[in-house]
Amino acid sequence: MADDYDLDSGPDPATLAAAAPEDPDAARPVYAVGIGPGNLDYLTPRGERAIREADVVVGFETVVEFVADRTDADLLTCGYRDESETLATFAERVASGERGAAVLMGDPNHSGYQFVGKVQRTVDAPVRVVPGISSLQMAASRARTPMEDTTFVTLHKSGDLSPDRERLRRDVGERHLLVLPRPYDLMPGDVAADLVESGADPDLPALVYERLTHENEQRTATTLGTLTDHAGGDGADGTPFSDLSVLVVRRD
Repeated sequence: MADDYDLDSGPDPATLAAAAPEDPDAARPVYAVGIGPGNLDYLTPRGERAIREADVVVGFETVVEFVADRTDADLLTCGYRDESETLATFAERVASGERGAAVLMGDPNHSGYQFVGKVQRTVDAPVRVVPGISSLQMAASRARTPMEDTTFVTLHKSGDLSPDRERLRRDVGERHLLVLPRPYDLMPGDVAADLVESGADPDLPALVYERLTHENEQRTATTLGTLTDHAGGDGADGTPFSDLSVLVVRRD
């Protein structure tokens, strides 16, 4: 199936994924499984069962690698360039009667709906989301920023980010901010610079968590103003932070 949408003009597959509630009585669904932040101690038993019972598993290569030894299913891996073709093959396998699972990093409800929507529009079967533990939940726990007092925004997606960035500008200083950056054009330094330029207090506490739950997890405690020193990079060498980063800005 050709990838025939333009995320800058629509339709966004996330819109399809969020168009209606799931049918709780749907037979033989395809599961969209959040595998957690990368440390399989945080893979839920329900998610592991969906992966283990599948005949075919699809996902980005870096995600599938984490769960390869948890299932005997055939593994279909993809990158952005061959995503549509791989999902089409997955859909054919599901249509032939095989049980399918699509795997996503973290929790599909946190920046995963574009992939869920692509799966949903490709397969001729209901799709059921199995939530996972997200690095965002881990960051909120580490930073002690209760979700009910926090504005969460993911920038790690394609398409128009203007409404998301405006929410951050509106709420900075009033609510905690929990931000999933986008490598490498909207990294923590770039987000901080945008907020300070919009009038945010540069002395607000900022924390950057990298590779949460992994053995090489790191934490940088700084201020919003200091973080702006790292704005303007255009690749991995232009930022001190990992592509697996979460930014937290605490309110006053």
